[in-house]
Amino acid sequence: MWALRRASIPLRIRGYNVRTSFLQLASTNCVEEESGITESHGITNGGLLLCNTRFYSRQSASLDSTVWRRELSSSSTKEDDDDLEDGFSELGRPAGDGNEIDSLLASDADQSDDDGDRENVEEPHNEVDEVVKEKGKPRRGRVESELLNEIMNVPGVSIHVALEKWLAEGNELTREEVSHATFYLRRRKMFGRALQLSEWLESKNQFEFLERDHAVRLDLIARTRGLHKAEVYIETIPESCSRELMHRTLLANCVSQNNVKKAEEVFNKMKNLDFSITVFACNQMLLLYKRNNKKKIADVLLLMENENIKPSSLTYSILIDTKGQSRDIDGMDQILDRMKAQGIEPDINTQAVLARHYISAGLQDKAETLLKEMEGENLNRNRWLCQILLPLYANLGKVDEVERVWKVCETNPWHDESLVAIEAWGKLNKVDEAENVFETMIKKRKLSSRTGSVLLKVYANHNKLIKGKDLIKRMGDSGCRIGPLSWDAMVKLYVQAGEVEKADSILHRAAQQSRMKPMFSTYLTILQQYAERGDIHNSEKIFYRMKQDDYPSRPRMYQLLLNAYINAKVPAYGIRDRLRADSILPTKSLAYQLIQVDGFRKNSVSDLLD
Repeated sequence: MWALRRASIPLRIRGYNVRTSFLQLASTNCVEEESGITESHGITNGGLLLCNTRFYSRQSASLDSTVWRRELSSSSTKEDDDDLEDGFSELGRPAGDGNEIDSLLASDADQSDDDGDRENVEEPHNEVDEVVKEKGKPRRGRVESELLNEIMNVPGVSIHVALEKWLAEGNELTREEVSHATFYLRRRKMFGRALQLSEWLESKNQFEFLERDHAVRLDLIARTRGLHKAEVYIETIPESCSRELMHRTLLANCVSQNNVKKAEEVFNKMKNLDFSITVFACNQMLLLYKRNNKKKIADVLLLMENENIKPSSLTYSILIDTKGQSRDIDGMDQILDRMKAQGIEPDINTQAVLARHYISAGLQDKAETLLKEMEGENLNRNRWLCQILLPLYANLGKVDEVERVWKVCETNPWHDESLVAIEAWGKLNKVDEAENVFETMIKKRKLSSRTGSVLLKVYANHNKLIKGKDLIKRMGDSGCRIGPLSWDAMVKLYVQAGEVEKADSILHRAAQQSRMKPMFSTYLTILQQYAERGDIHNSEKIFYRMKQDDYPSRPRMYQLLLNAYINAKVPAYGIRDRLRADSILPTKSLAYQLIQVDGFRKNSVSDLLD
């Protein structure tokens, strides 16, 4: 399995009695040593297995132990400490596997181009055949839905009055129409309206609520009202519905919201209820630990082996990405070889992850070879690949290749193709080309906050504050709804111009006026700037706001906060207690920072004075 950095003393010498048949994913207690380095003592009967043990497969489909014997690259130029925080890759939440609901809805909704634009929806990685049989491949074409159009055109927040009026006008309400509308509302991330539609339908008793309808409702509640409300809703679902599907849906949302404690709680509850542990659930835990604590990946892999759970394509993709984040390219290639040996060919998304890590490692030739393999012989026939290839070629610095790929789309670009093209030209320092793509977009359709935010980030990266301000005014004049995505771009624009106080003020006022929560990365951008200045007061203020907005504590937050104390050359009294209270297991770099801010630490000079 996955050999991880840990003390080399064998478990039997330590006196641990590991019973893998009772393996659970439980919280880990952190015991801080005088050096500031921490060690987990969570290995007990039914506890966590954070070990260096070799595991052997009893099944040909299992993961070979030799693949995991390499450590997480202690010789890398950068430790994995920073990687496991917020550098979420595109595998952070695959569109399909992140939630089973997409495939439930896709069986009744048409996956098609919207106004000539193709949404970037990946094929689901999970299986839900036990819940619903798909009605063949969805047809593609222009989407026409009176119900969807009615919901989309409603001003304000509530849609109930508009729905009542639409029904009173004699419009027919079919299950297919509802599934179609719900599917596209979710694709546009209009979860609030999708939930209102679901609740309105139940109140009208138009249809019998099936298992799949409850699963969709549960997903929408978790997204819009929080995990607690979702748990409460599960208790109201009829016993005839699959509790297993509901808990899998809840687990996926816990992972999506990066709530480690709740995800582990739900996963353990599923085990206690004797639900079958599926590869979908295990993949969710792998995604969670890839983001937060790579060492726990070994636990999930051991569980899969003991439960004879066959790894899926996504399982291998997550592990490949984890190795790539740790700068272990050889280990990444070993997992790829093992994947192919099991008869699983990497899909386009996995190949894109491989290419991205090859580029980061400076292996340009290897990356280019892979990109050509992904592209195939006829890019015009596989045009959907353009939005994957454009940013990768931009990362390689290949202006000619970006221009060649963009020409395939340029005459009639889809919306998402245009967005990635703006980003690609921005990476290549071709701001004029990015602006040309932007102007072409808004000639076809109304300027949106998403479109404006992409160009704003280009301006931010090139320190074009005046152009950025003009674009913000233009977005406001066009009636764009300015939300967290736009705030993020605006904050980065002002931060890059050295106006962090202005960025802080804008974010605070916007959040107060709209009562929406800023993005986690937006807070981190401001926190990092204050920390670099050694501004403890404002760093603590941003840290407090993040806690107020219910963001779970992460090591990265504390790393930046401690940087403020280090740069100010001031001890951080009580910081270890705060870490314990937030159940944060310090990474190696964080442990080193703790030593630096320890007000009671003695050195050779203080010993002489004593």
